[in-house]
Amino acid sequence: MVTSDILPAGAPRPRIAVFAGPTATILNTPDLITSNKARTRHGLPLRPSHFDVLRPQRLAAPVTVYIEAFSAHPLERDAAGLYAPPDGWLDKDGNFHQEQPFDDATPVYVVELDPADGLYPLPYMARRANGSPWEETSTTPFAPPGAARQTFYPDARRFYEEIERFGLADHGTPVELWSSADFDFFRAAPSGGYTADPDAERHGQDFFVYYPYHLQSEPGLTNLAEATNQVQAVLATGKYAGVQWLEGSPTVEETLYWLGLVVDTTVPLVGHAAQRRHQSLSADGDRNVVDGVKYIASGVALNERGEDRVGACVIVDELVYSARDVTKVDARPGGYEVTGGHGGVVADLGGYGPPQLTYLPVRRHTHCSELRLTVLPERVPGVTGTLDTGVSLADVSTKDADGLVPTAMPHVTITKYTRYAATRTGTDGAPTADDEVEIFARINANLAGAPLAGFVCEGMSPFGMADPTRNAALSVALFAGMPVVRTGRGNTGGMAYRTDPTFISGNNLTATKARMLLMAALLKLGALPPAADPFNPTSDERAATEKAVARYQTLFDTH
Repeated sequence: MVTSDILPAGAPRPRIAVFAGPTATILNTPDLITSNKARTRHGLPLRPSHFDVLRPQRLAAPVTVYIEAFSAHPLERDAAGLYAPPDGWLDKDGNFHQEQPFDDATPVYVVELDPADGLYPLPYMARRANGSPWEETSTTPFAPPGAARQTFYPDARRFYEEIERFGLADHGTPVELWSSADFDFFRAAPSGGYTADPDAERHGQDFFVYYPYHLQSEPGLTNLAEATNQVQAVLATGKYAGVQWLEGSPTVEETLYWLGLVVDTTVPLVGHAAQRRHQSLSADGDRNVVDGVKYIASGVALNERGEDRVGACVIVDELVYSARDVTKVDARPGGYEVTGGHGGVVADLGGYGPPQLTYLPVRRHTHCSELRLTVLPERVPGVTGTLDTGVSLADVSTKDADGLVPTAMPHVTITKYTRYAATRTGTDGAPTADDEVEIFARINANLAGAPLAGFVCEGMSPFGMADPTRNAALSVALFAGMPVVRTGRGNTGGMAYRTDPTFISGNNLTATKARMLLMAALLKLGALPPAADPFNPTSDERAATEKAVARYQTLFDTH
């Protein structure tokens, strides 16, 4: 890939904002293991590998090296007549000669490597503080964070540098990222953190990892709000032609769908992930990033007014998926599938050619979303109280000058239907909701501490209906002011039909995507009107709930 493959002739170089998100395999690297060069030097046991693994590192001073001619390919020497003479020859004692001293002298090229050149692949020479070799990331198995090194990059700057430094395009030319675009790098709930700085970042609060596996941490709702505000603020500068968001492969689809709902922008929002760590065998993240730059710089996503017409997308494996309609199903390249049974792949990266759109999504997104941050209200009604003493409305401040209020983020819980669940019947023989202790516990917890809350029921596929017991418990939730969405089970291929006007149909969304949409909808519409007795709503209360749910349904039908 060269510049002309990405940019139309005469096009200005775009500037792209690159965000490092949480638990991102695409920004993760294999453990730094002490090389056999270092082990030999310090008399340590050798690893059984035939070759040392080389890791990107920086030279501290210039060094002159002799490179054996015709060693870049096994058949180079067969074409020796096509080559200019080498810079000189080395004799058997390693002495350099400008003239060939004898027939079997080694032809060489002379090159001075300089620190200013950038990274070079070199043996990893570091050892542990006690002099022993590094064998894994932690000093001991299950070591606490303070006794473990980090494998994730704190942002994508080094990652992009290594792609350009070591990547090869299809015809042997450099992967010229900085010839295709300019980049600014940001950290939004990042995967790696600076723990030794005066303002030290905290594991599990300021950055979020999954490796070493025993130290896995996850961002929360407040982190999502802060990251959303950061993306919106960066794009509000008007400096950027697009966003590349890097996150862990199991969740990047959810975050990109969320950003596509609430971030008000006319530029493409592109998510990338990787199934294999950067620098590892067949790492796929590097190509995904290059393809994202190609997609943004090509302008293929823009309409005649220069506005994005595709919406938030995930670019992996040389395909562009609508973020709404993709999910990870396997931990390997090619492990993504279209969800919802209709469409999903909105563009092909075109191989050697330019990207090509295959269809345009009809759902509202970004600058045309009714849930975008710039049009969300600053206050909405929430609910508080208990099921025993009654539920009342409460005013909730959801937006301020900085954007979303992190502590006001809605709590949406997913509950899953399964057949053969425990059921209990009342005196009339009808099923009761008494066994749904988890749902009732969550209702009470929401009323105590989350005034904006709701549920997604992953029910029968594709219809979304659950068993009578679960339906009864969820009806209590919605008449306590918490909207409930019904979706099909798993990667549903059809629509969840609206059989009860008090429930929201999740359309063909997966439960995880329906959760994101319901969170955004709660920020726009607030809680449902609660009944005086959520267990026994009146006909007027039911009618008021149906009217409020209809507003939610419109959002689910269009986003």
